[in-house]
Amino acid sequence: MKVLIVYYSESGQTEKIAEIFHKVISKKHESVLKKLSELKIKTLTDYDLVCIGSPCHSSDLARPIKKFLSKLPENPKFKMIGFFTHSCYTKEDDEKLYEEWVGKCIPTFTDTANKKNIEFLGHFNCMAAATPAIEKFIHRKIITDDDEWKTYLPLLRMKPDDQDLDNARNFVGKIMEKLG
Repeated sequence: MKVLIVYYSESGQTEKIAEIFHKVISKKHESVLKKLSELKIKTLTDYDLVCIGSPCHSSDLARPIKKFLSKLPENPKFKMIGFFTHSCYTKEDDEKLYEEWVGKCIPTFTDTANKKNIEFLGHFNCMAAATPAIEKFIHRKIITDDDEWKTYLPLLRMKPDDQDLDNARNFVGKIMEKLG
């Protein structure tokens, strides 16, 4: 099986997850890791599986990835996996906040897969450290309480942590095991 992992990353956090996917997949399959800027859309037909990674921006996937998704061919031979990083609490920790600030990412992947008739095998996401500008935005707009901010900021800055990276390994490993 030939697998492409393509990603867009601004702070390097989404790239960390892409690299984990690549390490797991390359143990048993041909795996190609590319930044979005290095990819030519016409080469997608060379792959059996395409893993697409993005940071979360304004509760959705980053604009360059959304543009890329819009250019995917209809009825391709490849299957698709999505992954994204965000600077919000996880859904398990704060469902309301997660839905408000991260909630469009999964539907963007699934809607694209449905419209393009691509078999979507699932998604992975985790909290990840933000750029200083995004930290300021989060404090100004999302986590405005100073006491909560003092707890949240150290947690944010250590993400993704070892557990998140293990979760990424397990996620992609299980999918690859099912695919054979």
